Amino acid sequence: MLSGRKEGMGRVTADLSGSETTLDPIGAGVWHKPEPLVLLVEDDAADALLVEELIADGAPGVRLVWANSIAQAGERLAEGLPDCVLLDLNLPDAHGLDALASIHDYTDQVPVVVLTGLDQEQTGLAAVAAGAQDYLVKGRVEPELFGRAIRYAIQRKQTELAAAALRLSQLRAEENARLERGLLPKPLLRGERVIDVVARYRPGRVKALLGGDFYDVVQLADGTVHALIGDIAGHGPDEAAIGVALRLAWRTLVLSGITGPRQLGLLEEVLLAERTGRRTFATVTTLVLDPGARAARVLRAGHHGMFLCRGTEVDMIEVPGGPALGFLPGQANWPEQELLVPVEAGLMLFTDGLFEGHIGPGSARLGEEGLLNLARGLSGPAPEDFVDALIEQAEALAAGHGGLADDVAVLYLRWSAEQGTGSGGR
Repeated sequence: MLSGRKEGMGRVTADLSGSETTLDPIGAGVWHKPEPLVLLVEDDAADALLVEELIADGAPGVRLVWANSIAQAGERLAEGLPDCVLLDLNLPDAHGLDALASIHDYTDQVPVVVLTGLDQEQTGLAAVAAGAQDYLVKGRVEPELFGRAIRYAIQRKQTELAAAALRLSQLRAEENARLERGLLPKPLLRGERVIDVVARYRPGRVKALLGGDFYDVVQLADGTVHALIGDIAGHGPDEAAIGVALRLAWRTLVLSGITGPRQLGLLEEVLLAERTGRRTFATVTTLVLDPGARAARVLRAGHHGMFLCRGTEVDMIEVPGGPALGFLPGQANWPEQELLVPVEAGLMLFTDGLFEGHIGPGSARLGEEGLLNLARGLSGPAPEDFVDALIEQAEALAAGHGGLADDVAVLYLRWSAEQGTGSGGR
């Protein structure tokens, strides 16, 4: 019996019968406690006793618990993960590499050191090739080597897990970068420049999750400028991918001459085909800017208003619109509205992440009115300064309350001074 032996050394041992064996609940971290916990999976009581003696002499302080089969090991692992598993390859319910595979089926987060007989060294080598950290030959291992093998196995697994996590993080960062490039393209301005564009994007919550905010600007050969801003409900790669699909579809429709409510209807069809659940929807605002008429045709699908900036004046403009894309599939109506945009004026479109950040305790948020007040308090010689200052102030207000909760996309559009319209302030 292992229980009661050398208890003065502070080790936690287990009854070899298994009836009194317990595993202290622990987290899934590796080498997270000063006294590592080792799970021994061994059906031979004499060999289990040998392992206990080796630990006592070569790895004092290690806590040992015991399971006499793969099934019982699974029960122990379900209660909590140890820091290392010592695994005999000849068990009543598993033999050879099948035993190792069974442990890996339970968890791949814990290092495994296999125990082999004198005539099974090749099996031990095969186990290492199959994912074990090391192998030890029963009867040929000294206590010091035994303790070192356990420590090294834990440290190597820790390094392996850290490297895997780093690689996964790098892959996610690369994926996010590709999606962001799809969501946030370079404006396509062709021919004589009639519009100046300031575009900005800020990820929410310190780049924790990629959102589905997107924008685009296309100038056609006749001088008309088409602009789009939108927001997919939710965060993550699925929502970002839908945003990319909608933006690309919109640019294709514009270049094909399809505008107005029909354009939004086709975008909704793309959304319905791409979304993974019925609750996914998109808010969108589109503009068609006519430099000759100094006006914009506006379509609004569930999106909030925009800012009309003239000199030191800023007003919120919210023209009549229809529901967000995906709310009423095939039934929505999006009326097109005309908005005069004077020579000296600029239009700023933005997503709701700019005003939904918490700025106080509880549920206090900046809100559209608070954002408008911030905008009215700013002045600057160029749209770039105005946009950057507004974003910075919104971020500063939310900084003490978790930061901006959502991504922020901003488009500022103003008639180009190259057209002889004059800069006219903002």
